Amino acid sequence: MWADDAALDAAERRLDEWESSLAERAERAKTLSTTMRELTGTARNADRTVDVTVDSAGLLIDLRLDERIRQQPAAHTARQILETTTAARTDLLRQVSDAATESLSDDPSAQAIIDSYRSRLLPDQGPDDARR
Repeated sequence: MWADDAALDAAERRLDEWESSLAERAERAKTLSTTMRELTGTARNADRTVDVTVDSAGLLIDLRLDERIRQQPAAHTARQILETTTAARTDLLRQVSDAATESLSDDPSAQAIIDSYRSRLLPDQGPDDARR
């Protein structure tokens, strides 16, 4: 089947390189997964009355309200909380984008991960909004 030993050696080298490449990609993916689980997004509104932190899934894990909140209508406070939560999710998406790009470089899976997070965290925003 093989014309000569050189062709067989070359095929074995290509298989070894491919196996090594797969092992390296698997290690980078594992490291990225660990990093992503530890990410949190944070934001503070302009008048510094609302601070929000979201976990790696974009869920609210901390909300801090300044006492000045008591001097404004509840509907205004609710809007501020929602807007600041969106800003915290945007911060999280920026971190996800940075981590995926750093870990996977130009691998198409990096963009797939970013797009997946974007669609879950900020479903009303377009694909380029997280890069701002």
